[in-house]
Amino acid sequence: MLKTLKELFDALRTPAAGGGAPHQLELATAVMLVEVMRADAEMSDAERDAVIAGLRDKFHLADDELAQLVALAHQASREASDYFRFTSMINDGFDMPQKLRMVEHMWRVAYADGVLSAHENHVMRRLADLLHIPHGAYVHAKMRAQAAQGL
Repeated sequence: MLKTLKELFDALRTPAAGGGAPHQLELATAVMLVEVMRADAEMSDAERDAVIAGLRDKFHLADDELAQLVALAHQASREASDYFRFTSMINDGFDMPQKLRMVEHMWRVAYADGVLSAHENHVMRRLADLLHIPHGAYVHAKMRAQAAQGL
C-alpha cells in the first residue's frame, strides 16, 4: 500500500507521458480537500475528520490508505506552486455531479470548525472556478454543506 502511494506521489512530481499512476485522481481530490483545510489559520481535528469523510465518500479506501493519502496530500499541497495539475486531473476524471459532490465536501471541510474565514471562502471560490463549477451549483453545494453542519 505504502509503495503504491509513494509511486503515485512520485508520478505527480514527474508525470509519465502515457498517463501515470492509477491513484492520481485520489491524490488530486485529497489535495483539494487539504487545501481548504490549510486555508484556515488553525487546522482542527474536525476539519481533518471532514477531509477523511470526504475521501471515504468519494473512494473506497481502508483507514490506513486514507491516512497515507492525507499525509501525501499535505506534502503535495505544501510543495505545489499552483492548483492546475490537480484540478485538471479532477476535470478529466470526474463528471459534473462528481465534481459538485466534491465541492460540497470541500465546503464541509471549510465549515467543520463552525467558522468560515475570508481566506477559506477565497480558496473555495478559486478552486470552484478551476473546476468549472457554475456559480448556482457552487452556491447550492455551499447551502447543502451548511445544512449538513446545522448552520
